[in-house]
Amino acid sequence: MRILHTAFKGIIAGALCTPLLGPAGAAETVPDFSGLWGRDSLHLETPPAGPGPVVNLSHTPEGIMDMSRLVGDYNSPILKPVAAAIVKKRGEQSLAGISVHNPHDLCYPEPPPLLFAVQFAFEVLQQKDEVTLLYSHDNKVRHVRMNLPHQEHVTPTWQGDSVGRYEGDTLVVDTIGIRANENSAVDWYGTPHSDALHVVERYRLIGQDEAKAAAARHDRQYRTDPRPNPNGILLDRDYKGKALQVELTVDDPVMFTTPWKALVTYQRAVGDLWEMRCAENFREYYAGIDTPIPQADKADF
Repeated sequence: MRILHTAFKGIIAGALCTPLLGPAGAAETVPDFSGLWGRDSLHLETPPAGPGPVVNLSHTPEGIMDMSRLVGDYNSPILKPVAAAIVKKRGEQSLAGISVHNPHDLCYPEPPPLLFAVQFAFEVLQQKDEVTLLYSHDNKVRHVRMNLPHQEHVTPTWQGDSVGRYEGDTLVVDTIGIRANENSAVDWYGTPHSDALHVVERYRLIGQDEAKAAAARHDRQYRTDPRPNPNGILLDRDYKGKALQVELTVDDPVMFTTPWKALVTYQRAVGDLWEMRCAENFREYYAGIDTPIPQADKADF
């Protein structure tokens, strides 16, 4: 897979609330989530209590989760037998050196919650009737229709049908109609989902100390290198305003025994949201090496 980079101008907003015009033209104050947000580690954060996402059974000698060996916990109580069998099989593939496919690796559109597990950064554009979410890797875009119900008959699509509303200081995004296929996944471990997947995202602003503590806990599970991530997003270490946390509620009665939650914590980022194009290629841009190209044992003709 190859990623091509060019600068994509981000919009940074400094206010904590923004006026939007209601139906009668009156200004309605809603929380301001606009601007560029980022983090240094991938994957979903485990909630402080209750059922959470599948985690990696494979660890490095340093005790962090080994992302070269994607062995999801197939004994997780959130998994129904059909899902547990798929997670176990995909873990065995990873141990054998076979890539565990998901929409991200295949350059396909990424639905929630997968996009939260695989994306380092995103930008929020808030308007009266729509919230637009722009993501860094492969420039994924989501359009959230505000204050409208889901369509009566939703045709399944890659990213599903997303509608939103404000509940006080929280932006709530509800997504259904996410298409499932043989490569569908909600995380790096290939945990599958069905067409019944229902995801609710709750966006809220939190204090810097709370955000940094949550990020530090998460980083310790996945990183030993203290440097910023290499994907073009730099966190503003001097920013004194609020950070952003998203709480995900994931429900799929076909694959999961119960709805489960995950968190994703972001801090204010600086610079531009890079344009990153995903395409099949033998060049591993993050490692600076070429991957061997498979060779046929004999000629076709």
